[in-house]
Amino acid sequence: MDRFDKIKVWVKGCLGEEFTFESASSDASFRHYFRIFKENQSYILMDAPPQKESIQPFLEVANLMLEAKANAPKIHSSNIKLGTILMEDFGLSTYLDVITADNAGKLYRDATQALVHLQKKININNIRPYDQIKLTEEMMLFCDWYLVKYKKITLSEKDNIFIRNFFKFIAEKVYSQPQVFVHRDFHSRNLMFLSDSDRSPGILDFQDALIGPITYDLVSLLKDAYVEWDEELIIDQSVRYWQNAKKEDLPIQEDFSQFYEDFEWMGVQRHLKILGIFSRLSIRDNKDQYLKNIPLVEKYLWNVIVRYKELFPLRNFLEKVIAH
Repeated sequence: MDRFDKIKVWVKGCLGEEFTFESASSDASFRHYFRIFKENQSYILMDAPPQKESIQPFLEVANLMLEAKANAPKIHSSNIKLGTILMEDFGLSTYLDVITADNAGKLYRDATQALVHLQKKININNIRPYDQIKLTEEMMLFCDWYLVKYKKITLSEKDNIFIRNFFKFIAEKVYSQPQVFVHRDFHSRNLMFLSDSDRSPGILDFQDALIGPITYDLVSLLKDAYVEWDEELIIDQSVRYWQNAKKEDLPIQEDFSQFYEDFEWMGVQRHLKILGIFSRLSIRDNKDQYLKNIPLVEKYLWNVIVRYKELFPLRNFLEKVIAH
């Protein structure tokens, strides 16, 4: 019996005989998703082959989110050994599908309020830290996959020493921010627009959550690799988030200018990581659809490293190696 047949047998045990399958989506990991119809009800089936990744982190974070009354999908059934989860269906409309210049303000207000709720209410006692080692390792993906394999740049030993030391400096800087629950992929493809406005947005893809810098998820949301907004909207929504976080007594920076500088530095770490990940998805995993998003992420990165004097060495280094 192949994997798909085993999954169908498992679903039959959960729902009974009469149901239909259709593909829902896949993502940047090894997971696949199916929509299952049973009478007038639909469900989402996550298929995560256990030899590739465990569903245990997803289940653990889902439980924490549901306990905190956050907008995660309800879990109907799961099988860790098989690598399957049957969960609530949040529908077809991601933020990326529905967001426009006209509704962006409202949707982002909803999203930032949901983010503050996550950061305030989730029990983080058993969540691992997003430490400086992890932050640095992620940035090294930029070197290994974006510079060397995507841009085909040959780096000297001196270049590699500079990169590692400078990335450690960035990691130390961003890790000094106040620490909260971090979703780590809080962006338009993982936020679902729900018809029930009290629950919207629904939040997905949270299995990699850690405790980390307070600006991280806001960067993911407002400097999204899949959709671009002008700086006016980014600053406006950052102010709204900062004010709401202060009102809820989150450990937020007292001064907005310091908060926004921290937000921009956090973006440097995230965008270096994303450039490495998108390059790896194309080269290693044959997922070339992510290449079209690289120019926007490059723009986000460049706009910040030319703005802050402490980041000029990185700007100068990239100008040198990419020019050659």
